[in-house]
Amino acid sequence: MLDLSPRIDALPFRADAQPHAVVIGSGFGGLAAAVRLGARGYRVTVLEKLDAPGGRAYVHRQDGFTFDAGPTIITAPFLFEELWRLCGRRLADDVTLKPVSPFYRIRFADGAVFDCSGDAEAMRQQIALVSPGDVAGYENFLKASEAIFKVGFEELGDVPFDSWTAMARIVPAMLRLKSYRTVYDFVASYISDERLRIVLSFHPLLIGGNPFTTTSIYCLIAFLERRWGVHFALGGTGQLVTGLVRLIEGQGGAVRCGEEVAEILTQQGIATGVKLANGQTLQADIVVSNADSAWTYKHLLPSIARKRWTDRRIDRARYSMSLFVWYFGTRRRYDDIAHHTILLGPRYRGLLDDIFERKVLAEDFSLYLHRPTATDPSLAPPGCDAFYVLSPVPHLESGVDWSVQAETYRQRIARALSETVLPNLDREIVTSRLLTPQDFQDRLSSHRGAAFGLEPILTQSAWFRPHNRSEEVERLFLVGAGTHPGAGLPGVLSSARVLDEIVPDAKKLERIA
Repeated sequence: MLDLSPRIDALPFRADAQPHAVVIGSGFGGLAAAVRLGARGYRVTVLEKLDAPGGRAYVHRQDGFTFDAGPTIITAPFLFEELWRLCGRRLADDVTLKPVSPFYRIRFADGAVFDCSGDAEAMRQQIALVSPGDVAGYENFLKASEAIFKVGFEELGDVPFDSWTAMARIVPAMLRLKSYRTVYDFVASYISDERLRIVLSFHPLLIGGNPFTTTSIYCLIAFLERRWGVHFALGGTGQLVTGLVRLIEGQGGAVRCGEEVAEILTQQGIATGVKLANGQTLQADIVVSNADSAWTYKHLLPSIARKRWTDRRIDRARYSMSLFVWYFGTRRRYDDIAHHTILLGPRYRGLLDDIFERKVLAEDFSLYLHRPTATDPSLAPPGCDAFYVLSPVPHLESGVDWSVQAETYRQRIARALSETVLPNLDREIVTSRLLTPQDFQDRLSSHRGAAFGLEPILTQSAWFRPHNRSEEVERLFLVGAGTHPGAGLPGVLSSARVLDEIVPDAKKLERIA
C-alpha cells in the first residue's frame, strides 16, 4: 500500500469526485497502467504526445501498407488476457493472436541457418546438426533457464523493489542462480560451440542489452518463449493498442493524443497534476509516467531538488543501444522469408563492443528482418510484402549526424539484403520510411535516443533501477522500460502490475485539494 506521509495528511481532504489518475504516455506500459487503475476505481486520463496512441508501438500506414513501428514479438499472452479480464472481456473477442513458428530464423554470415522454435525435439535436432556434443549442455541450459524464470519472472517480475531490504532478501537467490554472470558467460558454461553460444545468448538485444554485459537473469527469456511461445497479433501489434484504448474508454477513461506533457506539477513534494506544452494544466490525485524514466526526471521534474536521480546520476548511467529501422514495402512477395529473421554479420562480440562500449557506427552490422505478411498478408496490398529491418546502432553519444548518415546507411542495408535474402530488392521497393536514433530522442522523448532506456546490467536492475514508486516525489509512479522490471512487452506489462501493490484503491485514497 502507498505510504501516506504526514505531509499528505496535512493537506485538505476532498471527496467530491472520483479520484483522478493522469498517465503520461500511451505505450503498452501506460495503457496497461490505465486499465488497471480504471479497474480499481480511478478516473483515468492518458496523455500522448504523438497524434495516435502506442508510443514505440505506433502504427504507420502508407501506400496500402501497415507497419508496426516497434514491438512485434508477443511472448507472454496471459499478461494481455489479464487486462481484458479486468474489464469483464476476453482478449480473443478483440484480438487474434497467432503462434509464429519458427520463433526466429537465424542466418549466419556464411548462409547457414538455424531455426529457433518451441518444439523440443526439433531444437535438439537443430543443436545436433551444429554440434552433437552440445545436446546435453543445451538441455541443462534450458533447465537452468527455467530455474531463473521461476524466480526472476514468476516471483519477482511484479514485485516493487522500492527498499534496499527488498533487494537484500533476493541476494541469496541471485547468487544461487549465478546472476552475477553475464548472459553470454552463462550460456558458454553449458555450450562449447560458438555458433550455438550466439543462438542462445542474443535475446538481451531484444530488450536493449549487450549479451556480454547483461546479467544472466535475462536467460529466463529462453524458457519464457518455450513456455508460452511467440505470437503475432493479426492486423499488427497496433490491434493490441486499439483494443487497450477501447478498454480504457469503456471504463470511462480517456486517451488524449497530441497532448505533450511539459512538466509534472508538485506541491510540498507531492505530484498534483501536469502542465501541458500548450500551457493547460490538469489536476490529478496520482500521476503515472510511462515516459522514459531518465526523461521523466531530467525534463518533466526540472524544478525540484532531486536527491537520487540527479542530472549528474542520469548522465553517468549506462543506456541501451539505439536502433536504425527501415520500413519498406515490395511489389512482390518473398515467400521463403520467415516472419522473424536474424541476419548475423561477420562479427559478434566485436560489433557489440562497437555499439555499446566504443559507440561507433561500424562498417558491418547484424540485422533483424521482420516480415509480418508471412503471417498476415492483409498488412500489404495483394501480391506484396511488408517489412521492416532493424539494425542495432549506438545511441546519440556516438555523435553520428543521422540527418546526413541515414540514407547512406539505408543503402548499405538494402545492398546487404539484396545480396543475401531479398534478391533485386532495390527494383521491388514501392514505399519506404526511416526511424533513427535522433527520432527516438526527438519523437519518442528517449534520453540520448536510447531505444530501451537504461541498459539492463546487474547494477541497473531491480532496486538499482528507477523505482516504480518514485523516490523523488510522492504519488508519482513509473511504468515502462525504464523502471522495474525492464524492457520488452512482458517487462512493461509487469511494471503496470506492480502498481496494484503500491497504489491504493481509489476508494481508499485520501484526496488532495
